Amino acid sequence: MFGEILKGMATTLKHLFQPPVTDEYPEKARPVSARFKGRHHLHRYDNGLEKCIGCSLCAAACPADAIFVEAAENTDEARFSPGERYASTYEINMMRCIFCGYCEDACPTEAIVLGREYELSFTDRAGALYTKEMLLEQAKPGAIYINTPVKVEPGTFDRAIPDMENPK
Repeated sequence: MFGEILKGMATTLKHLFQPPVTDEYPEKARPVSARFKGRHHLHRYDNGLEKCIGCSLCAAACPADAIFVEAAENTDEARFSPGERYASTYEINMMRCIFCGYCEDACPTEAIVLGREYELSFTDRAGALYTKEMLLEQAKPGAIYINTPVKVEPGTFDRAIPDMENPK
């Protein structure tokens, strides 16, 4: 019994003079691995239109049933995406999300992407519901359409995915 106490004290003394291994979290963020899946983002095309076409494949692929998508029809007076439809409502319940990335894999237009941010805190259930406005990224500088919806000439968009130089 006395031998075990001496072993424990020897271990304590051995580590007493080593530098601490604690990360100073708020001041120094810890790097994440290359395969890390964090906060969701809805992307736009280079011209500023939304990539999400409201197909709900991400919601169908979600094993936690955390995504709700409601689609609506695009018109030339109010155009959100280049296709026939767009997501009028896009919500992710972060309390249910398990960050598996199936939504990202199922998206045919690569609209939803899991980013690298891991600081996701909320104090109530309403704060855990990420809406389309919270998820949609800002248009890139030089985009033709800065905000959606936009009014376009009839017949401008006759394809679901616009012709671009280097689409992903």
